[in-house]
Amino acid sequence: MLEKEFKYYLAHQEQLVKQYKGKFIIIKNQEVIGVYETEIQAYEETQKKHKLGTFLIQECLPGKESYSATFHSRVVFGH
Repeated sequence: MLEKEFKYYLAHQEQLVKQYKGKFIIIKNQEVIGVYETEIQAYEETQKKHKLGTFLIQECLPGKESYSATFHSRVVFGH
């Protein structure tokens, strides 16, 4: 769903890191629309004005490690 935003980050990562290194950036419609110190701050502020699922929160760091993540989910089984 956010493939365009992620591709934008990858294509512009070097430039974005020079400008926003260590910050959490918000990308929507292939444009940086916000810059924050923490991921929580980025989420809380952006979701006030933009629908969840329409923007990407990305930590702005050099290298592949900055966009590699592991996600875990829990499945709860009923009795």
